[in-house]
Amino acid sequence: MTSVSQCFEQLRDHARCALIPFITAGDPDLGTTAEALRVLDRSGADLIELGVPYSDPLADGPVIQAAATRSLQRGTRLEDVLQLLKDVTPDLRSPIILFTYYNPILNRGIERFLKEISEAGAKGLVVPDLPLEEADALLKPAKDYGIELILLVAPTSSAERIAAIAQQSQGFIYLVSTTGVTGMRAQMQSRVKDLILELRQATDKPIGVGFGISQPDQAHQVMEWGSDAVIVGSAFVKRLSEGTPKAGLAAIAEFCQSLRSAIVSE
Repeated sequence: MTSVSQCFEQLRDHARCALIPFITAGDPDLGTTAEALRVLDRSGADLIELGVPYSDPLADGPVIQAAATRSLQRGTRLEDVLQLLKDVTPDLRSPIILFTYYNPILNRGIERFLKEISEAGAKGLVVPDLPLEEADALLKPAKDYGIELILLVAPTSSAERIAAIAQQSQGFIYLVSTTGVTGMRAQMQSRVKDLILELRQATDKPIGVGFGISQPDQAHQVMEWGSDAVIVGSAFVKRLSEGTPKAGLAAIAEFCQSLRSAIVSE
């Protein structure tokens, strides 16, 4: 499995936009999560974001919050997620990016957490409640363990803050497409196009757009605006949670393929 940066370098060489699906670990169960990672890997994903269930997911909308709650109620813990990764990552081509809040990292200890997720096979890390001012505590040790810490840029960020985040972020820059929490939205805000252009002036690092993308035409729009990656979460989580696990896996495979088709450059 390549690193996050290496994956983007390979995609740029082929002028391809990356597809990054998100699912929540342990919903509907850990066995289905393992199979879902394999399904996404062979259905067009370039990287995969795996959410660690957390009791107070402030950045997540109702769909992902509900998935995290169901997972926690079934007893999913960080140790389970780490074992899942150890079992599955040898089968995957797509680098795995863990999505977790900062409190579980602090509770476990930064060095121990990074060491364990690295040994489990994770290549990237997104911590949505980690402000730039505190990012140094994770940035250097993450690099030492081969983990790329991906920072988020909000639509409300000033030009100065955008430049500072772009300089520090590793792997790529996660551009949040809308204010508020994650979730499916009917249309993309045109402000995203301006933010991509603003980021381009500040950095040559890849830019991934997430929060709110739920349809192939939205993914295509974001690609047309110049994004290097489209990140889709709630729409995958919702499909995987509906019906039987077998039906959910079939649904995310079909959806992943439709998104991939939408962002293939003509």
